[in-house]
Amino acid sequence: MSNDTDVNSDPHFKYYHYDPSLAGACIFTVLFGISSIWHLFQIVRHRTWYFVPLLVGGVFEVVGYIARAVSHSQAPNPTIAPYIISTLLILVAPALLAASIYMVLGRVIISLDAEAYSLIRTRWLTKVFVTSDVATFLVQLAGGGLMASSHAATAQRGSHIVLAGLILQIVIFAFFVAVAVVLHRRLRAKPTSRCDSPSLPWTKTLYMLYIVSALIMLRSIVRVAEFGEGFEGTIYLHEVYLFVLDGLPMLMVMVVWNVWYPWEFSERVRKEGELEMQLGR
Repeated sequence: MSNDTDVNSDPHFKYYHYDPSLAGACIFTVLFGISSIWHLFQIVRHRTWYFVPLLVGGVFEVVGYIARAVSHSQAPNPTIAPYIISTLLILVAPALLAASIYMVLGRVIISLDAEAYSLIRTRWLTKVFVTSDVATFLVQLAGGGLMASSHAATAQRGSHIVLAGLILQIVIFAFFVAVAVVLHRRLRAKPTSRCDSPSLPWTKTLYMLYIVSALIMLRSIVRVAEFGEGFEGTIYLHEVYLFVLDGLPMLMVMVVWNVWYPWEFSERVRKEGELEMQLGR
């Protein structure tokens, strides 16, 4: 979706190092927009406020791809603002998607009365993972800001900071998946009295959680490879990788939760009045 060119001879390519695809930007803007609107409806309908970070992440994706379309339209005299907006928002949006995923697991544990099976106490689980997620969000945001510098050394430093944030995100997410897997195995070995409730599809929800976790991990690993290669690397210089290995996986994360929305667990927690007590809110 991009055209190869001499980045040193054409000023239009000085930010992205290629001509951003208008078609690609429009397609992802529309798809993320539709998914985000549907999530807004689901959040309001079911009062699943812990999905607000995911909704904000979807909005970040929409604005990020709109910015890429703007960059395309500015040829042959691009400005830096759309580039910065696109780079930062698409970079940090997955951290917001991950925050909601962490909170889904917390609701599953509470609803099934399975705190004894969790590696982390429920009241700390959301706090630990969401706080860590916010930290990686801020690190990547700071690094992304430095990458927009016109000074090569500063931009390179920003790239290294983003790389550190992405690696930390992968480590945290891997631990989160381990917590979910251990919980799943223990529930299968010795189900709680609530596991048989037809109104709590916990097995399906955990499998959906594994799917979206794998998608976010894939995207993060690709991004680590991108920043590890540097500004002259294959991934950074070819837009197709952004669409196929970043945009598409994140869109799939949102669509998975559009289709298999775990509202039942919030309803159970809300009815029993356990949310504020066990999550410390």
